[in-house]
Amino acid sequence: MKKAGVVAAVALAAFLGLWLSRGPGSDGNGSGAPAGTANADGTREISGTVQPRETMSHIFRKYGIEIGQLFRIREAAAGVHRLRDIDRGRPYAITLDSDNNVLSLRYHIDEDRFLSVTRAEEGFRAGVFPIEYEKRTRGIEGAITTNLIASFPPDGDSVALALQLSDIFAWDIDFTTDLRKEDSYRVAVEEMWLDGKFRRYGEVVAAEFTNKGETFRAYRFEVGGKADYFDDEGMSVRRAFLKAPLSYRRISSGFTRSRRHPILKIARPHLGVDYAAPRGTPVSALGDGTVHYAGFKGSNGKLIILRHPNGYTTYYGHLSRIAPGIRRGASVRQGDVIGRVGATGMSTGPHLDFRIRRDGKFVNPLTVNLPRGGSVPPDRMADFRGRRDELRQMLASISPARYADAEPGSAQAR
Repeated sequence: MKKAGVVAAVALAAFLGLWLSRGPGSDGNGSGAPAGTANADGTREISGTVQPRETMSHIFRKYGIEIGQLFRIREAAAGVHRLRDIDRGRPYAITLDSDNNVLSLRYHIDEDRFLSVTRAEEGFRAGVFPIEYEKRTRGIEGAITTNLIASFPPDGDSVALALQLSDIFAWDIDFTTDLRKEDSYRVAVEEMWLDGKFRRYGEVVAAEFTNKGETFRAYRFEVGGKADYFDDEGMSVRRAFLKAPLSYRRISSGFTRSRRHPILKIARPHLGVDYAAPRGTPVSALGDGTVHYAGFKGSNGKLIILRHPNGYTTYYGHLSRIAPGIRRGASVRQGDVIGRVGATGMSTGPHLDFRIRRDGKFVNPLTVNLPRGGSVPPDRMADFRGRRDELRQMLASISPARYADAEPGSAQAR
């Protein structure tokens, strides 16, 4: 028992040393091909990244490792992560003894977790563990020239950060149509570092966005074990409904009590908004709700009707298709894709006819004051205000010159 424990400890220590020296995304030789390193104690480490269509069986055969060991390792890991499920580009490392027996195996499941399998007296033990990143907070400032993504620093993770920022303010700003040149933002965001190298961005801890002269702010704060974003007054920046149910090119027809119908050529009310978009564009549920109707309905073509809390009902017409599982009585969450843009029914071209009814009366989707989410509880407001003031000061201190003057390789200079 004691000998097996020592072997496992030595193997794990050697493994950790190898992993830290190479980093989770390194293959040791820059080509993606596995590398081997011999240790003074007779053990050997091999590491690499999973190649296209490669399986763990291929990797074992490549190094002449007895395949029966893989079966036992798979059995040990089955309850925590299936080793049949390995992905292209993910790093792995295997420690072997002088007889080519596996002492340990480590596989990088994703950016946050790794699988560790180590030899024990009774066979192998497996577990999934978090990757311990060093977190640094960085401030980023920018102005819109063409689009949000193009305004961020040109590093490998800027797209993810831009999308995170747009998600935070999606209830106040339509990033498809509302952006204007010289709109600006400031973001305080976690950077995830490992082995002295920046790996990716973490959570946005505070953000400020000025759109068409109006400034919106959001602060990340935890309530009841769940983090959310709140404005200066402690109100959730999230609303019960999204700003729009799809990414659209233009509004081809607005809400009006009298419009000349493009097909019937007579004046009649148009109690919704037509969003012009390519056929097949995903259409999302504006908010949490229940499907009241999903099917073909006369001039509306393929239509979905959702009922929401607080007396709201939303309508999605002229769809090309309805998503699987969207049927009467089904529950949907805000942002779920429920269908695709089309031109079914009485329509001159692909668009979404979108309508909102509140307490039985149709209202203009572009001007209706939509209900907000929750707020910081009264017993947490003092904590929130303290955190808000700290983050607001952090945002105010962000300026372009701060990064231009930073030393290359530092968190500020990146």
